[in-house]
Amino acid sequence: MTVLTRPIVLQRGRESYDITFAAMRAFTDARTPQTADELWIVEHPPVFTLGLAADPEHVLDAHDIPVVQTDRGGEVTYHGPGQVVIYLLLDLRRNHADARLFARELVNKIEQAVIDTLAAYNLACERKLGAPGIYLSDGPLQGAKIAALGLKIRGNGCTYHGVSLNVAMDLTPFSWINPCGYEGLATIDMQSLGAHATLDAVQNELAERLTQSLSR
Repeated sequence: MTVLTRPIVLQRGRESYDITFAAMRAFTDARTPQTADELWIVEHPPVFTLGLAADPEHVLDAHDIPVVQTDRGGEVTYHGPGQVVIYLLLDLRRNHADARLFARELVNKIEQAVIDTLAAYNLACERKLGAPGIYLSDGPLQGAKIAALGLKIRGNGCTYHGVSLNVAMDLTPFSWINPCGYEGLATIDMQSLGAHATLDAVQNELAERLTQSLSR
């Protein structure tokens, strides 16, 4: 029977997106079958990132915020101070014969970890079919997006990129893009919903829930 091990959790602090992006690719280039999986906790200065499916026209007005083309899946999103970002550097084939099938399960695990984290702060959220991420499931702001998800899975089953959760941030830059390619999509953070948690607390909560889920 295969025994799953807990990924190593690294706190990288506030770091430029370009630095983290390069480090993720370098880590994945260098890893071997014996390399431990890692979760990187990061907070980024303001940046818009484009996924492989992104239409640059969905950046309506960057307002001098850098726009970075990435190799993750998905469309355009915003990262900034007050947002939890956790990158998942995993080897899917280590414990799963078919990494392609497990990739679907992985997305489900990530989304569920976010839902459970938000539930710990009495925020009811849900998935949406065909629209990766997490959305408010009730109340006057039902349907507003609070977390985004985007992964890169290489042919050898190794992953990077990950998930972002809005905690207490300036949401204005989201209005300068069509978030995830959807015109007029409302975005929200935990603070605006009355959950006044510290960034550190939510980082630790989400990292632990991801670690537990990935270790099962």
